[in-house]
Amino acid sequence: MLRWLIGGGREPQGLAEKSPLQTIGEEQTQNPYTELLVLKAHHDIVRFLVQLDEYRFASAGDDGIVVVWNAQTGEKLLELNGHTQKITAIITFPSLEDFEEKNQLLLTASADRTVIVWDCGTGRQVRKVSSFQSTVKTSHLSDTGISALIEIPKNCVVAAVGKELIIFRLVAPTGESLEWDILEMKRLLDHQDNILSLVNVNDASFVTGSHVGEMILWNTLDWTVQARECNFWDPSPQLDTQQEIKLCQKPNDISIHHFTWDEENVFAAVGRGLYVYNLQMKRVIACQKTAHDSSVLHIARLPNRQLISCSEDGSVRIWELREKQQLAAEPAPTGFFNMWGFGRVNKQASHPVKKQQENATPCSLELIGDLIGHSSSVEMFLYFEDHGLVTCSADHLIILWKNGERESGLRSLKLFQKLEENGDLYLPV
Repeated sequence: MLRWLIGGGREPQGLAEKSPLQTIGEEQTQNPYTELLVLKAHHDIVRFLVQLDEYRFASAGDDGIVVVWNAQTGEKLLELNGHTQKITAIITFPSLEDFEEKNQLLLTASADRTVIVWDCGTGRQVRKVSSFQSTVKTSHLSDTGISALIEIPKNCVVAAVGKELIIFRLVAPTGESLEWDILEMKRLLDHQDNILSLVNVNDASFVTGSHVGEMILWNTLDWTVQARECNFWDPSPQLDTQQEIKLCQKPNDISIHHFTWDEENVFAAVGRGLYVYNLQMKRVIACQKTAHDSSVLHIARLPNRQLISCSEDGSVRIWELREKQQLAAEPAPTGFFNMWGFGRVNKQASHPVKKQQENATPCSLELIGDLIGHSSSVEMFLYFEDHGLVTCSADHLIILWKNGERESGLRSLKLFQKLEENGDLYLPV
């Protein structure tokens, strides 16, 4: 089960542990991000970044404040103060259908046991609720708060609180009531341990993952369980059980920290590695088992078949998915992707296949950029098509990475415009 996640098949343990870390020299010709701007406003770990629109984003973290920035200039636009402890989750929320004002909303959850709804345009605090907390005692967290939030249809939000999922609905002011309201709709108690990840898959589904490897696929409309994988890091007995147990001695090495996807592939951050699973071929087409020195915390797709990743080791790396010489191979086990409905279950996929076929990947992930700027763990990042990359870190800093060639062109254009306005730009006779 999930052999592709823990080494691409029954590979000897020695080979799995000796995967070299790719490095790149100072001459990074394919890395466009040659300029950086350091943004300072937080005085503790910055854990979250959310995009508000084409030029604004918000940051939040352990100091309990939310800062709104201009992604083009790095200017600090707003500072939102309302929480007394660290912020544990943040999401944007579109203006409600029955709400007259059309400003985008921002939801923040904190260790102070409160959820605050903000108006992104004005920074106004429109609602504060303090009734959301776990009713289940946990062994790993003695003071469980909301650890993740996602938006789902019907003006609802899903909150992960310890082992529970809490569904609540935002109700906008009406003629009868001038106050905002947040109504608790349902509590889902299907996980056996603390929920660590909460991700939207599509308009109809979202997925959660727990500390002990449980993964559950949920229906966004009726909040029912569609599929479940329990303890996927603890392999079930099969022909090569002993080998897989050896590979699974450290669950953190195969824990899935983040997912992203497009129409063709699912990209997974697994331990220190990166895996690309093709939905049509139903197999891993590329992997870097040791993409970073420490756990990969966040990944995202870039244009032109590129992928970006950040890690606890403080690095931010850019990869390019390249085709290799095609090799005939049987489909690898689909693993937990079956539970997402990505293709039919292949009963023969669980049977052992030739080692050379299991390990053959038609593509490779090649390192093309290494962004060195943070001195501590890089928690996550945002990609702006026109304004570059934004990263946040445990070093309390936010870095705005700019396309050097593009920025140089913009500066030249502004210079010519200024000269023309002052009458200093003329052509020699």
